[in-house]
Amino acid sequence: MPNIIVLVKQVPDTNAKIVVNGDRVDLSTVKMVMSPYDEFAVETALQHKEATGGEVIALTVGGAGAEKILKDAKAIGVDRIVRVDASGDMDSNALQSIIAQAVAELGGEVVYCGKSAADTGAGSTGPGVAERMGWASASNVSSTSFGDGLSVVMPSGSGNAQVSVPLPAVVSCDKGSLKVRKPNVKGIMQAKRASVDVLSIEAPPSTVAIVNHALPAAKPAGKSYEGGAAAAEVAHLLRDEANVL
Repeated sequence: MPNIIVLVKQVPDTNAKIVVNGDRVDLSTVKMVMSPYDEFAVETALQHKEATGGEVIALTVGGAGAEKILKDAKAIGVDRIVRVDASGDMDSNALQSIIAQAVAELGGEVVYCGKSAADTGAGSTGPGVAERMGWASASNVSSTSFGDGLSVVMPSGSGNAQVSVPLPAVVSCDKGSLKVRKPNVKGIMQAKRASVDVLSIEAPPSTVAIVNHALPAAKPAGKSYEGGAAAAEVAHLLRDEANVL
């Protein structure tokens, strides 16, 4: 029965209005939630347990404030919740290094994560952790079947490919046809009482640092055209400015 680990990350609510004060994003009044693609990873991990047995451990990296998303994962069925204590910004190498060490300490045999985080959108965590572990890696997976190994569906060229993935492995999850389960009252009450295991792992120094944050430039005002006489100009703008023809 495999030891299943699912990585979850706390990010700003995707519906929140982002404000920059000075040269940094101000998150002081922004609601924090689990990154949406991580929800599909949690669902896949729970389905893996239901198919083969084992234990599901939700793992995050951050301060005590990040424990809310661990409790959210506990409420829908994960067995253990673990936080690697960390504060401040770290680059991908530092983050993936401490995740890999945590997975090793927890005895993980398969790791699920979202295909990318809603705040950075980098999509490097899954492949990066797999590289450090020396494990197989599958990304943008939309469907998973479970057995001695995994059978996953992932993009390939203009379509999809069904790929056999040996364990141990790291799988980065896309939405696909997954329907994420919702917590029930019993799960919510158990999550409130659940204790969070805290690991202390020293991260390697970050070599990449954020210099500043800035909002993207405002989009120019749109243009409107009426009548057939404007068709030639519209076609010209679509071809030469919008690059859609």
